[in-house]
Amino acid sequence: MAAWRWAAGTGLVPLADAGRGLWSRSVVEAADPEQVRAALRGPIGAGVAADRLTQALGAPLRCRPRVTAAAVGHLARAGLLVRLGGDVEFPDVHPDQVAALGRRRDLSALLDRHVPLGPDQAARRLGVRRADFDACVRLGWVAPVGSVEIDYKRQGGVTTVPLYCAEDVALLPVVRPWWTGGRCTPPLRGAAPRSPPSTRLTRARTGCCWRRWLGWRGWAGPRW
Repeated sequence: MAAWRWAAGTGLVPLADAGRGLWSRSVVEAADPEQVRAALRGPIGAGVAADRLTQALGAPLRCRPRVTAAAVGHLARAGLLVRLGGDVEFPDVHPDQVAALGRRRDLSALLDRHVPLGPDQAARRLGVRRADFDACVRLGWVAPVGSVEIDYKRQGGVTTVPLYCAEDVALLPVVRPWWTGGRCTPPLRGAAPRSPPSTRLTRARTGCCWRRWLGWRGWAGPRW
């Protein structure tokens, strides 16, 4: 099945002509079985493909999350990779096609366009805390474009995790220029700047520690 899908994806055999995912008998009988088998030199799993794409991005990633096996599924759905296995979310792909995709200069742009980010990945991409990104979502600055269900067996079962467009996340500091340093609210107009907190220590704040410190000076240090 993987060899036939690769042959159809590379144009070695015609595309499905009898409906979605179906071929007519004449097309199948006209194909050369040996040529179809020779075209496929062994698929690789989604995890291996994700590691190779991460290496192609180079190091350091600069707050960009590593390419995951789920991202390979998104690239296959976008038509950038031929899905050779039956798993839709984590498909087997061809190593030569993965290598060709890794050599593209716009690989990071393709990932941003087709691979959504989870909330933790989005916060890591922006270099902020997860609570700061959650505040942006509550304010409506960025909206989810999909969701995925993750089975946390040790934490109560299936949890629905929202997914966000990587381009929207990357543009967040641009469209909200005041959002820097983890601040999630715009500055108030006409508000006086707050003075920095005083660094002077008072007797009320230090209490008995201040008296103890004076005793230390009078004592002139310990006697070992």
